[in-house]
Amino acid sequence: MASQQFNPEQPPELVVSQWFNTEPLSLKALKGKVVVLVAFQMQCAGSLRHALPQATRIARAFTPEEVAVVGLHMVFENHKDMAPEHLAEFLKTEHIDIPVAVDAHSADGLPQTMEAYGMQGTPTVLVFDRQGRLRRHYLGAVDDVRLGAEIMALCIEDRDAPREQAVAIEQKLHAALVDPNEHHHDHDGGCCGGHHDHDHGHSHSHSHDHDHDHDHEGGCCGGHDHSHDHGHKHEHAHGEGCGCKH
Repeated sequence: MASQQFNPEQPPELVVSQWFNTEPLSLKALKGKVVVLVAFQMQCAGSLRHALPQATRIARAFTPEEVAVVGLHMVFENHKDMAPEHLAEFLKTEHIDIPVAVDAHSADGLPQTMEAYGMQGTPTVLVFDRQGRLRRHYLGAVDDVRLGAEIMALCIEDRDAPREQAVAIEQKLHAALVDPNEHHHDHDGGCCGGHHDHDHGHSHSHSHDHDHDHDHEGGCCGGHDHSHDHGHKHEHAHGEGCGCKH
């Protein structure tokens, strides 16, 4: 099933059935902060090894007044084993105290936020700027230094920054950071995922400030066979432990 088209400058709201470790949140309510959304599954190797520990490190490294780190439990397989009651125990056992949302399922059993954003699997990291625009979309493990630099750059942007400031910062990031797609791709562990063609209705060569990277280094669970046209930068980094949607 194709994902809905969306404009990364006005991305879809999260569709959530339950929250843990917080009162209900929304992307709209979090505007003014940089938002790091980490989509995971509690039985996904890549989520366990990389995404969740990284989310905790980010939450500790940045002040909550400037950066909001939110987990999204995005279950597309083994639903019974990863039901909310099991998630609650998992979060307690693993000492995960960041806010965590449960992605609500549609009538056909697919996670609605996952479908809305055309996410291929877990772990996926989405980064939104202070104005609520989607600026990064990674599938798989993301290097700490790279992600930290990108978050810090978005923190430097003013809350009401004009487009020109965002473009200038993106240009500096592009000049300073090595493109992970220029490195060899190690598919150690592969991806678990589904089949998903999507077109978000905007140009992938967009010169603005959106970055959509698929990074399978460290692996991911899920993933769609996936053609896309996002207009934000979308990169893949390949490695072990990828959990992909089937």
